[in-house]
Amino acid sequence: MPAMPHPAPPPAWMRGLWTREWIERKGVRVSPFSVHYLQTPSVFGDMRIPVDRPAFAGARSFADLSDADLRLLARQRGFTGPVTAQGDTVTWHHEIDFQPPDPSPDIGRVERVEPGRMYEHALDDSYIESWRSVTSGDDAFLVVRVERKGRLDRMLLVAGDYFLYVRNREADLPEAESLDSLIQGSHASRAQVIAWLDCEFSTGRVHADSLPWMIHRSTLPWREGRHLGFADDISVRPGSAALRVRVSSSERWSVPVNTLAKEALAALFRP
Repeated sequence: MPAMPHPAPPPAWMRGLWTREWIERKGVRVSPFSVHYLQTPSVFGDMRIPVDRPAFAGARSFADLSDADLRLLARQRGFTGPVTAQGDTVTWHHEIDFQPPDPSPDIGRVERVEPGRMYEHALDDSYIESWRSVTSGDDAFLVVRVERKGRLDRMLLVAGDYFLYVRNREADLPEAESLDSLIQGSHASRAQVIAWLDCEFSTGRVHADSLPWMIHRSTLPWREGRHLGFADDISVRPGSAALRVRVSSSERWSVPVNTLAKEALAALFRP
């Protein structure tokens, strides 16, 4: 029997920022989420906000939301982690997941329809998704990873002028069909529900707006339109391409992806 091929990075044409146009099941196409999928050479981030989620314009924290509002936030989705591929079959490994852990693998077959367009097929043909590229990233990719006590705590992914930032909740969710069903079935206190929801996925632009590192969409609605503070914890050593990340003594940081020259890094994190 021939040896199985070792997992490899996903195809280079998948790199960049994508948005999902629709998902089709049993001949019915729907678009229930606004999806932002950022793919670097080996790490991905994916944030999905229901298209009917209110803006919660007056909210400044969880304290300004009703219990019913919290249940609306529980419908959001997001995941981040490494990506591997065998041919056109891609596996997305979830290190941080907004929803409770799913024991089944996140795996699909990708098809490049044309430049800037792809389909994702379920291996059992139960669904097909249509994706459109927002930007290829122009081979400008960066991933900054922060672990706390051996657990992934924060991740920043950059593709060109776009970023996706993830901050983990304090403790992993218990197993459940969904976050909403967990809240409904556990009779958890409001404080516990907020702790479960306190997991941030935020996307935005680095320098294209009036405010550097401006967040456009977030699982924490009050973060939208604000500056990404984590970017201020990152700096570049003068005259080099080496990064520095300000962390606590219990944290460890690394840069698993960096295709940027020192001049581009300096522009990314300029004071």
